[in-house]
Amino acid sequence: MLVVDDSEVIRQLIAVNLELEGFEVFLAEDGQDCLEQLRSLVPDAITLDVVMPRLDGFATLARLRGAAATRELPVVMVTACAQECDLVRGRELGVQAYLTKPFDPQELVRTVRKVVFSRASAFPAGARLPDTSYK
Repeated sequence: MLVVDDSEVIRQLIAVNLELEGFEVFLAEDGQDCLEQLRSLVPDAITLDVVMPRLDGFATLARLRGAAATRELPVVMVTACAQECDLVRGRELGVQAYLTKPFDPQELVRTVRKVVFSRASAFPAGARLPDTSYK
């Protein structure tokens, strides 16, 4: 799992809950950090905030969906952005689930399990992103 959020507290909260359920968790501070880590990391899924510095969650998701290696990588948005336009934009960009902050940790775990295990073969084993930039 790759947890992407600019808040250290939220990153740790998500990480602890997922680690307690047996997930190996990696952390990224924003969308740019996420994309950089994906050059050498193959997560089962990503939790992604929307409002972040450098590269926000929607821009990050668009880049993930635009690259063949990450097009099918499951993404769960975990964000305070809960207006209808945010939900629609997330859906249009191909997010698998959308949780709003504050979130119930049990719901987070259930949601992550669902997207990971329903799409377990979507990201080929051993796949790595090429050294191309996301545009």
